[in-house]
Amino acid sequence: MSISRRNNVTVSGPADGPAVVLAHGFGCDQNMWRLIVPALAERYRVVLFDYVGSGGSDLSAWDPERYASLDGYARDVVEVCEELDLERAVFVGHSVSAMVGVLAARTAPERIGALVMVAPSPRYIDDYGYQGGFSAEDIEELLESLEANYLGWSSAMAPVIMGNPERPELGQELTNSFCATDPDIARVFARTTFLSDNREDLSSVSVPTLVLDCTEDMIAPRAVGAYVQAAVPASRLVTLNATGHCPQLSAPEATAEAILDFLRTLR
Repeated sequence: MSISRRNNVTVSGPADGPAVVLAHGFGCDQNMWRLIVPALAERYRVVLFDYVGSGGSDLSAWDPERYASLDGYARDVVEVCEELDLERAVFVGHSVSAMVGVLAARTAPERIGALVMVAPSPRYIDDYGYQGGFSAEDIEELLESLEANYLGWSSAMAPVIMGNPERPELGQELTNSFCATDPDIARVFARTTFLSDNREDLSSVSVPTLVLDCTEDMIAPRAVGAYVQAAVPASRLVTLNATGHCPQLSAPEATAEAILDFLRTLR
């Protein structure tokens, strides 16, 4: 099976345009980017894909050992880039995919030439001198609840993660996305996501990087965005006028414009 079929790769925009790869976060799929793709595809070759185990990917390719660490997801990214023969692509990673992008860029620097981190977090658990937003007990309780009743957890947590309670359709969309994920796969991905610590990897980033955070985000508070920007060389931080953890849905125009502004600086 080709990598493109395995990862449900779709490509839009001019075939000879600079490549922009959009990577979704936990419990989501490439559909989460649909509101910003048209703006990007006017000038750029936009590559969308689903991680194995998500969306329209080939579920038979799921390997719990491979995807027990973010390195497995980074391999998905590198293999997609290799099959499409992308060079110096801009990788846009949402949430946990921001750290996946860091790992992929280090593994295959010839394939990824710049990073956009949307609502990133290198570690979700607080540590001495570091504010991740959650205590170890918070995360363990979250994971236990998810593992005990994934559908119930999804229905309760997705609207909280999305924020914007005055727009309940956004929370419902994220709920539907979470609930469409196989619970066994979601359990592994959740542990991989919420227990990872990639703080030491940030200093290895050697490509231009844009960090996007939101004014309010319970998953990746602004202190985390500031931490990431300070730790990544040659990076800049833009705080979107948006709330919640998914600005590509809640504030697509602002998100697209911030990404496009950054892409213009790479010429």
